[in-house]
Amino acid sequence: MTALDHQLLDVNGITLSLYSAGPLDGYPVWLLHGFPECWHSWRNQTQALAEAGYRVLVPEMRGYGQSSAPTDPAAYDVFSICADIQAAMNALGQDKLCVIGHDWGAQIAWHLALLEPQRVESVVGMAVPFGGRAKKPAIEIMRQIHADSFNYIVYFQTPGVAERELDADIAKTMRMMMHNSSAAVPKDFFLQAKPLGARLFDGMQDPGALLEWCSEEAFAVYLQTFDGRGFYGALNWYRNFERNWELSASIAGQRVEQPALFIIGDKDPVATLEAYTLKRMPELVPRVEQHVLEDCGHWIQNEKAAEVNRLLLEFLARHA
Repeated sequence: MTALDHQLLDVNGITLSLYSAGPLDGYPVWLLHGFPECWHSWRNQTQALAEAGYRVLVPEMRGYGQSSAPTDPAAYDVFSICADIQAAMNALGQDKLCVIGHDWGAQIAWHLALLEPQRVESVVGMAVPFGGRAKKPAIEIMRQIHADSFNYIVYFQTPGVAERELDADIAKTMRMMMHNSSAAVPKDFFLQAKPLGARLFDGMQDPGALLEWCSEEAFAVYLQTFDGRGFYGALNWYRNFERNWELSASIAGQRVEQPALFIIGDKDPVATLEAYTLKRMPELVPRVEQHVLEDCGHWIQNEKAAEVNRLLLEFLARHA
C-alpha cells in the first residue's frame, strides 16, 4: 500500500485534517469526498494516482472526522467550505492543480473551478453535475413538490430530526446508505415514494453485511469518521440551499471553462434527480467529457474503482 502522510492544518478559522500521498514534487490532485463518506472513500484512487506520480491530497471535509465541525448550520455553505480548501492550497504553496469531487465534493470542485480559474487547471465531478445558479433556491422547489410526501433533502432540513435516526446506530446507517443507493438494489430504490412523516430508511433494506467493495477494515474507517460526533456536521451541508443561493449571486451565469470530466453510474439515483441538469451541463461546462458507467450506483469510485481510475489517469495525462 502507498504510504500516507497526515497533518492538521489551521485554515479559514477551522482545523482541516488532510491525508496525502505520492511524491512531494508531483502534480497536485485533490480528492473531495461527499455525504456520508470520508477521506478513505478515495482509497483506490489515492493509491493509483500516487503510484502514477501525482501528489494526492485527501481532506476530511468540514464536519467530518478530525476536521472541525462548527455547531452553526450556517457555517457549512459551499463558499466557506471552498475557502477551507483554498486556504489549504495556499498553505501548501500550490498554484496549479486538479480538483476531483464526488457527491457534495463535486459541488465543491465545480465551485472551486469557478472561483479559481487560474489555479484549478482541470476539474472532475462524480455523481453530481454542474447546473449553475438556479432562478431560486432548489429547496423551495422541493418543498413545493413534496408538500404531501417524503423527500430526504427536506427531511434533512430541521436540525436534530435526521440526526435522531442516523445517529442511533452509525454502523447500520452506513450499511443502509451504501446498500440502498448502490447497484445492489433496483434503480431509484432510494427515491421510493413514501408518505409525509416517514423516516429516511422506512421501506429500505438492511443488508446485514457489507458490500463486496467495502472491506471490514475500510468500513472501520467510515465508522471512526462519525464516532462520538454523529452526522450533524455532515447534515448541515444540506441546510444551506438558501444561503448558497444568496451567496452565489456574484458568479451567476459563469461557466466552467476548464477541461472537465464527469462520471456517473447508470443506477445512481442522482441521475434521476438531476436529469435536467445532466442534459444542460454541456452548455455550462463546454469542455466536459461525460461517461456513464454500467451496473453502477452512487458510490462510483469504489463500485467501479478500476474504470474510474482508468478514466482519471487518462484525463490527467491529457490535462495535468
